[in-house]
Amino acid sequence: MTGARWTAGAQRVAGVWGGLGARIRRAGPRRQDLGLALLVQLAVTMPFVVPRSAELPPADWASYGMTTLGVLPLIWRRRAPIVVLIAILAAGGAYNLAGDGPGQPLPYAGLLAFYTVALQCTSRVRLTVGGLTVLTVALSVYWNTGTARELLFTLFVSGAAYALGRLQHTRQAYTAALLDRAAQLERANRIEAEQAAARERARIAREMHDVLSHAVSIMIVQAEAGPVAVRRAPERAEAAFEAIAETGRDAMAQLRTMLGVLRTDEAAPRSPQPGIGELAGLLERVRAGGPQVSYERTGSVRPLPGALEATVHRVVQEALTNVLKHSGASEVAVRLEYGERELTVTVTDDGRGPGTAAVPRARDGGHGGHGGHGLIGIRERAAAHGGTARSGPGPDGTGFEVRVVLVTSGAEVGK
Repeated sequence: MTGARWTAGAQRVAGVWGGLGARIRRAGPRRQDLGLALLVQLAVTMPFVVPRSAELPPADWASYGMTTLGVLPLIWRRRAPIVVLIAILAAGGAYNLAGDGPGQPLPYAGLLAFYTVALQCTSRVRLTVGGLTVLTVALSVYWNTGTARELLFTLFVSGAAYALGRLQHTRQAYTAALLDRAAQLERANRIEAEQAAARERARIAREMHDVLSHAVSIMIVQAEAGPVAVRRAPERAEAAFEAIAETGRDAMAQLRTMLGVLRTDEAAPRSPQPGIGELAGLLERVRAGGPQVSYERTGSVRPLPGALEATVHRVVQEALTNVLKHSGASEVAVRLEYGERELTVTVTDDGRGPGTAAVPRARDGGHGGHGGHGLIGIRERAAAHGGTARSGPGPDGTGFEVRVVLVTSGAEVGK
């Protein structure tokens, strides 16, 4: 029980001292120095208030005033440490020469001034002041008692004050370095987070563009063909309207998944991204819109990472969207060629083509020009997997071809 009480008492004392230390740190340099000067003044006052031996002369107010003059400069010790040290040493010398007051156990003010010099001044100034201080101490001891004991003691406490000043300087430099490192890390983390957010916004923008552009293109083609089919082949009109509905449902499902990532109030759905396996359904919806689409896979067909398969799906989707919107093609060929280290995706149509330009500019968009976001998105997706994208006329100079090469093995790229 006694041990528990002692522990509780120690904790209370530690709490009090910890709170006091926190308040002192918050006080600011000026108030700290003023409080330190008052504390030193209290220490030098004690010999004046305690009873003195009868053979010693009584302490007078003049001696006490000179003692106070030796403490007062401590208020400015941070702003002018050399001047403060000189002023304190001069006041102490005048006190010893002219005063008849009681002596002090330690030269408190002088030690604090010497500590401040060691803390704040450059090495050249410290060496100069240290040499002059040793000379001053030696002369003072010689004038006072002339004993080796007093000389060694005074040099010891002066050296201790100097060492404490240098230790405090090292501690402050180390703390400043840690704070600077923490600030740099915080800035780096903030920049990294902003860059990650920008990349995520760009990715979501690409996904939404691909989904909406493709779905709307198919729906427009089917809607335009609907009235003709109603007059000439009613059975095809029903298929066209069903294709419109199916395309709209698929687009809504994909948009719901992407927008759910942005929601914070509940868990977002995490359905997998479309991959190569879903190309068959994509091509079937495009066929329903008019052009005939052939699909071929060559080489060593094998499973690929989910992110890479999603990129293949989006590349083919965007290329087919361009076909529906701009080319007026009747035939489209989609070809996946599996190599040892890469996958080549080629989408070729027999439509109008880009004219005489071999490689359309990004702002032209290839097929007749449409803002270019689709082809830009294809290039960005290819670059994210260490690949390349090229677009231009077909092999025989007619139509339009999109050719994308994606890295499938080796070091991960684009992270």
